[in-house]
Amino acid sequence: MASVSDPYIRGQLEKRREELTAVIATATPAVPTAPYLDLLGEVDTAIHKMDQGTYGICPVCHDPIERERLIADPLVTMCLDHLTAPDRRALEADLELAARVQRGLLPEKHVRFGDWHVHYEYKAARMVSGDYCDLILPRERDGSLLFLLGDVAGKGVAASLLMTHMHAMFRSLSNGGSGEVLGLDKLLETANRVFCESTFAGQYATLVCGCAGGTGELELASAGHLPALLVKRDGVRQIGATGLPLGMFCSSKYAVQRVRLDRGDSLLLFTDGISEARNGSGKEYGVERLSSVAGERHRWVPQELLAACMKDVEAHGAGARLADDQTMMVVQREESTGNSVND
Repeated sequence: MASVSDPYIRGQLEKRREELTAVIATATPAVPTAPYLDLLGEVDTAIHKMDQGTYGICPVCHDPIERERLIADPLVTMCLDHLTAPDRRALEADLELAARVQRGLLPEKHVRFGDWHVHYEYKAARMVSGDYCDLILPRERDGSLLFLLGDVAGKGVAASLLMTHMHAMFRSLSNGGSGEVLGLDKLLETANRVFCESTFAGQYATLVCGCAGGTGELELASAGHLPALLVKRDGVRQIGATGLPLGMFCSSKYAVQRVRLDRGDSLLLFTDGISEARNGSGKEYGVERLSSVAGERHRWVPQELLAACMKDVEAHGAGARLADDQTMMVVQREESTGNSVND
């Protein structure tokens, strides 16, 4: 089997070596250096294995160690199947903690803001997820609701780390730390540049984000994400991407679309775990089926519209185990009475 060779992982190992060497060189008699020397030995061994073409290979089965685990910890030496019982328990505890942290980053599931009513569902296929979902309410200085939904390429721990990175990045950028609230185009341009500069080649994420104010009009921008579905009385319209996924090119630009919602209209956002859900024969659920289900339920309150869509996705899969994370969000302009009414 070929060894794992990744410039990012090598860079992480070399960075750790520099930091350990600096700590050891400046240590005082009161600071024991033995633990640092042991770690330095592990790092040197890993770099040597990379030079020899044997890094990232499990010594028991001789297969490559899971890449996402090497990204999270470059000193991992065994694949999951051959961890000792104590190591397996420690890993499970770490994943449980990561899952709790990730769940803690999610916004309230049910939000009202002015004329807007938002509800979402977030289902992780594994203990941790690469789907991204956030509601920033309100944005400082312009009093608008920012809603975001995205999907990091890949699965598992590595994707969940990038999801957490995106959460912090957009929370920081959206409220204009420089004193200026960024428009959606500049927000995505800046986020894309930061994402490119803080991740390694091959990592990217799709994202759709929108801004809702008090006029009944939404601003919407999409970085290579699946189409948003605008559910109106006369049918469903797909609103496509306005730029490339985050992380592909540092200089990407993003256009902004303006979408008018009448009272009772909804905007439906979703990740590919929904549209690509497969049944027993391998057939994908598809965007068209989701459009049909949503279109039959114009003016349904967000919780019930979303529940009907998710139920249909589950029926398509006939109870099969999730193969990918599934996230769906409904953004609705409420009826003038303040309460939507089912047809």
